[in-house]
Amino acid sequence: MATTLLRKTVLTAAGIAATAGGIAGPAIAAHAAPAEKAAIVADRKSGHGERELDVRYEAQPNFYFCGPAAARNALSVQGKNIDVHAMAKEMGTTEAGTNSINDITPVLNKETGAKDAYKSVEISTPKADDKQTDKLRADVVKTVDAGRAVVANIAGTATDTDGTTHSFEGGHYISVIGYRDDGKTVTIADSADPNTATYRMSIDNLADWIATRGYSTS
Repeated sequence: MATTLLRKTVLTAAGIAATAGGIAGPAIAAHAAPAEKAAIVADRKSGHGERELDVRYEAQPNFYFCGPAAARNALSVQGKNIDVHAMAKEMGTTEAGTNSINDITPVLNKETGAKDAYKSVEISTPKADDKQTDKLRADVVKTVDAGRAVVANIAGTATDTDGTTHSFEGGHYISVIGYRDDGKTVTIADSADPNTATYRMSIDNLADWIATRGYSTS
């Protein structure tokens, strides 16, 4: 697989199975789940290096709308409610997915109302090193403290703090809507399955999940 920021985020694991005529198992059902909205995390801030933003969650309506859905969920923390289909049109999303984080960043800037609110950051290596992980941690804290969410393009399998694995071998997009422990642990909003709408993950695991791809951050 290519290892550039512009690498195509082809399909999620569910999408690959669907287009290959695979049996519609739980993964496909999760991606095809109807959109659900809920204020699932309250905005709170303490003196202990912790903050989570209020996301108006909406599940992606099909297997290839993860990019638009992640951007839509991210923008919802700013009080914006943008139709996911309009987002997909702006990003050039097709059944092959959304090409790269570089297609997400301009839309986030446009909808935020500031051309430099977001920038794309690449983790080009197969695994994130300490410097890249520390930068991601600082970027998440800075962005969330500014009242915005990070959008990340991930691929492969990662384990959350509860020991649950999340696997998207063909690529996927998620929103990072909070942090605790000064950014050592982050809160993820994942449009793939409303049954696991949010979960927490160590910054190290997230950085490795993003590796070979990139993220949009303030």
